[in-house]
This record gives sequence, structure tokens and C-alpha cells, in this order.
Amino acid sequence: MFAKKAKQEVTSYCDWMSQLPPELHNIPLFNLTIPGSHDSMSYDLDVNSSIIEPDGLKRLSKICCARKMVHRWAVTQEETIIMQLDAGVRYLDLRIARKARDRDPTRLYFHHGLYTRTDVETVLRAIHDWAERHPKEILILALSHFKGFDKAIGAQLHTHLIGFILTLFGAKLIHIRDTLTLRSCWDNGRNVIVSYDYPTHHMELWSKILYYYGDSMDTTKVESKLSHMLETARPVKCFFVCGLNLTLPEDARMLKYILRICDNIANVIQRSLPRLLLWVKQQAAKTPMNIVASDLVTRDDFVPTVVKLNAWRPVKP
Repeated sequence: MFAKKAKQEVTSYCDWMSQLPPELHNIPLFNLTIPGSHDSMSYDLDVNSSIIEPDGLKRLSKICCARKMVHRWAVTQEETIIMQLDAGVRYLDLRIARKARDRDPTRLYFHHGLYTRTDVETVLRAIHDWAERHPKEILILALSHFKGFDKAIGAQLHTHLIGFILTLFGAKLIHIRDTLTLRSCWDNGRNVIVSYDYPTHHMELWSKILYYYGDSMDTTKVESKLSHMLETARPVKCFFVCGLNLTLPEDARMLKYILRICDNIANVIQRSLPRLLLWVKQQAAKTPMNIVASDLVTRDDFVPTVVKLNAWRPVKP
């Protein structure tokens, strides 16, 4: 049986999960196709902050043009977290960092080349409030990377952040052992999954979610590598991400891109995203996908393209 040409259709991507046809309400969430954003907080990067990556440019942090150069190639999203959620994104890639000389020992930010202007707790509160307003939309928050969590203070920072998450989201958190379908989440009043890439014994927190990506600026290589991974290593009973994001080289070849005065990562993505979305539709017919993450998630019908793949998903009678 297929959910093909279901009578119930998604009309608002702000609440698309609640509008899926009934036959999809009782299948595992990792069998749904879910749009996600890569480096979700990169729209908020502070051009006046220190450079924290790549390593080769850290020593240039005091040079304004160096920070601006990093900024041009690190901003992969252009809309706020709330606007991304309103657009239909349900997986958020949240990379955490602590500023070395911050006078508040537990204040944290997000990062991608530079630090963000907004701190982690402020953003998580905004996500919580959005989840309150949309109780049938399941959010997946992937917290990772944890820059600046050195041995002296790392354990304290993790304890503080985990405690904040558990207190903030509380009964909204979907536990590892919970039955993972839309219907079970709705019935239990839970709609937030937190994936935390650090060992923890809390049943409310999930371990790292597999993230497959092409590791290249060449769309042909990205498509080839993702196809191979999906056809040979795709997990069956857990979440996984197919990342459409392009990736700058980590060696001197990076200069080929970042020294382009009239170009930036947004322009490169804009040129490549339509082709990558066409590949997604073709590949999904061969290998079912779960979370599909991208840069510039509010462009080129990214969210509708991914959500509509659920209409062709096979479901058991």
C-alpha cells in the first residue's frame, strides 16, 4: 500500500506533520522524510567575533577583512530559526561553542567559522515557545561540536547545558525508549527530540544522529558519494541525515574559493541547490530517505520537495 495521491494533502508547511495522511501517523519517524537545516544558526554569525575555524585563519582574527572573508563563506542560512521552523524545517543542526574569555563561565554560543551574536539559552527558549504553539510538529535538535569545552571546564559546561535542556523542555522531550510515531508522540504530548553528541545517561537525550554528506564543493561528487552511502550504509531503524551541503576544503585549496571577492557560499548554494533537489527526487525512488538537510532552506522549494516525498512512501497495511 502507498500513501500516493492521498486525499489529505499538506497545505501549510508551518504545520505539515499534522496534515500528513492518517496512514503515515503510525509509522516510525525515521521512516518519514523530514526537511532539516545545515548549520542552522549561521545566519546570526558575528563578523566582529574571533575566528574559530578554519585553524589556518585563527591568527588573523584581529584583521577585519579576514573576518569578513570567513563570514561570506560561513553564512549558510539566511532566515532565523523561527522562520526556518515556520517554513517547515524540523531538524536543526546546532553547533555549540564557548568563548574563551567570556566572563560568564557557562554562557554558550553557536558557531560556524565565527561565533553567533545570540547565546544558546536564548535560542533554545525561542524553540521551546515555538514547540508550545505547534504541539503536533516534532522537532529534532542536534547539538554537537562543542568548541571550547576543554578539560578544565568541559564537564561543568555539559552538566549545565544538559540541565538547562531537561528543565526547559521537560515533559516535551521524547525519550529514547518511547514509541516513535507521530501518533504516539501526539498522544503523550511530546514533540521535541534532543540529539546530544556527548556521552550521557539521560534517557531524555538521544545519541548522535548519523550525518552523511559529500565533503566537496562539486555537486557531482556530492551526489555520487551520497548515493553510495545511501545504497550501502543507510541505517534502517534509526534517524539519519542526508546532507546536501557543500563543504569547503580544509587545506590550502580553500583559498580558491574564499579569495573570490565577488562570490560567497550563498551564491554557490543558489547555483547548486536546484540540481541537488532534482537528485533527491530521483534518489528517493531508489533509497528511502529520512532527514534531508540543506543550506538556504527557504529557497528553491526545498521544504515542499522533501515533504512531498512522503506521499510516495510505502506503508504497511
